[in-house]
Amino acid sequence: MTNTLIFVDLASDDPAKAGEFYAQVFGWRNDARPHGIYHRMVPGGQFKNPDGSDSQIGNLHLGIFDAANARPHPEPAGVEPRALSTNGRKPRVWILIGDDDSADRILGTAQDLGATLLWRDHYWAEFNGYNHAFRDPWGNEIVLWGKAGASPDVPEGFSRE
Repeated sequence: MTNTLIFVDLASDDPAKAGEFYAQVFGWRNDARPHGIYHRMVPGGQFKNPDGSDSQIGNLHLGIFDAANARPHPEPAGVEPRALSTNGRKPRVWILIGDDDSADRILGTAQDLGATLLWRDHYWAEFNGYNHAFRDPWGNEIVLWGKAGASPDVPEGFSRE
């Protein structure tokens, strides 16, 4: 097998609070390992087979690390930089909206907890999906993806590309 993506980490200056944020926004388990230093967000469940049954592959996890001392690192005190990146483009994390959830609920909860709405209600024909985005309180950009399905009926008012 070729190189496999197993994890994506987000920076925070308060991993415990960021863990609570993502637990509330997405309903994920906040697995502190150790608390306040590194938090693994566990969505639970398995990737689906084409027939809708669970596969043997568990859903990917998201990590949250302390920007002041990103672990793991061979040096106990870590290395510079020790601050959150606030300027310019950063990586984005794409989250598929579950069939039992909605963009409205996710965006509303995120905003109630201090996130900034970046945009919403956009249809991207190239990948056949509805998307919306927010910036979490630590500056990380999250893009939500909703399945449009076969022959999508794009709602009035959605922008398109």
